[in-house]
Amino acid sequence: MPRRHLHVPPTAEAPPLRAALRELRASLDVPQEFPPEVLAEAEAAAREPRLPDADATDIPLFTIDPPTSTDLDQAMHLSRRDGGGYRVRYAIADVAAFVTPGGALDREAHARAVTLYFPDDKVPLHPPLLSEGAASLLPDRDVPALLWTIDLDADGHSTAVDVRRALVRSRAKLDYEGVQKAIDTGTAEEPLALLRDIGLLRERCEVERGGISLGVPEQEIVERDGHYALAYRAPRPADAWNAQISLLTGIAAADLMTEHGTGILRTLPAAPDGAVHRLRRCARALHVDWPHHVPYADLVRALDPREPNHAAFLQECTTLLRGAGYTAFTGGELPEPRIHSAVAAAYTHCTAPLRRLVDRYAGEICLAAVANEDPPQWVLEALPELPKEMAEGTRRANTVERESVDIVEAALLRDRVGELFDAIVIDVREDEPAVGTVHLEDPAVVARVSGGTAPLPLGERLRVRLTQADPGAAKVQFAPA
Repeated sequence: MPRRHLHVPPTAEAPPLRAALRELRASLDVPQEFPPEVLAEAEAAAREPRLPDADATDIPLFTIDPPTSTDLDQAMHLSRRDGGGYRVRYAIADVAAFVTPGGALDREAHARAVTLYFPDDKVPLHPPLLSEGAASLLPDRDVPALLWTIDLDADGHSTAVDVRRALVRSRAKLDYEGVQKAIDTGTAEEPLALLRDIGLLRERCEVERGGISLGVPEQEIVERDGHYALAYRAPRPADAWNAQISLLTGIAAADLMTEHGTGILRTLPAAPDGAVHRLRRCARALHVDWPHHVPYADLVRALDPREPNHAAFLQECTTLLRGAGYTAFTGGELPEPRIHSAVAAAYTHCTAPLRRLVDRYAGEICLAAVANEDPPQWVLEALPELPKEMAEGTRRANTVERESVDIVEAALLRDRVGELFDAIVIDVREDEPAVGTVHLEDPAVVARVSGGTAPLPLGERLRVRLTQADPGAAKVQFAPA
């Protein structure tokens, strides 16, 4: 996965930056406009989707997304159960109600696999007419969905799971900042206020399983004194609570798949010892106290992403998530490995079908499992190739995000070549100790350092000079001052 997220707010008017991002889109194998036959099929589907028989529009669902988002995959309603515990209702956009298997729209989705996110724009999996319109769970509209009902006990453990097709209606489009404020000030109504209660319980369940969620800060472009700079934004608690609802559903879906012998899991092997050893070196370099008796998961939970050294370390922690993939299985023969090591459970992607191809198939398999039926033939025929298609789509998405970060950093530093910066050496190459990686204190940049003759002082502060920053040709690079 990419080392760090990056967001360019719409107010950022930086012509060299936007020009470089346009060049990146042109240089990579990125899908562009949708073919006419795909758009025609999308328009027909938007007019006449396959609607479910069940009507759940009486459930007052709400969505939580960034303020400008319109491709809304999920809507939720949270409530207390009589006798104790909670009920989570989680509606997922029913993309299969709009996409005909084997049609032009379906073929294009298989070619794209995922929505690609650039700092200033996105290349969607489905035409916006569907992903940001007819299939999106926008408020005050009746939309077909896969409605999950997950009952929890008083400790947050799942006790019953159901999923079925239903017509739903979201009542409100909420954003993270507003949700956090409403919960913190006590003004949230119970269905929203319970997000904290259930989120905290599910975080405790995660600790019990030995799982870990990384609160990786987002790297943002901010305006300072008429100039643009890079800074980090720490995630809010509400971000994590909302993510726990999605994780809960992904775990429930994986359990349905493994119980019924057909599915596609998101798997992640345990990190090799060498990766953990490198991360310990980074911790020392960033003055993050990591006693040998403290497990990695416990350390990460204790970090504060608002602290610059903790933020830098959390970015490096994402290296332990490399190696994630998809594993399909049929005929009751369960795959090995079938656990996602960060989740510490069997897990699948099923909550973002507007943005990920595999989620549409996961949803169909779970519907069949609850009905005790075989999945549709079109699902079984596509299953063997899905891991490869998703791997290629994910590889492309990671390249887009990684190159975007490099371009943004280079564009914002291009006029500062030759300047000196304060940095911390967070990694040194074992075969070339004069080459390594530095984390700048300001701006928020992690980059390569080379060109010196003496070994780099791992874990120490270092004055560095910017030697290269060309968004059109090369990455940002520093040398010891």
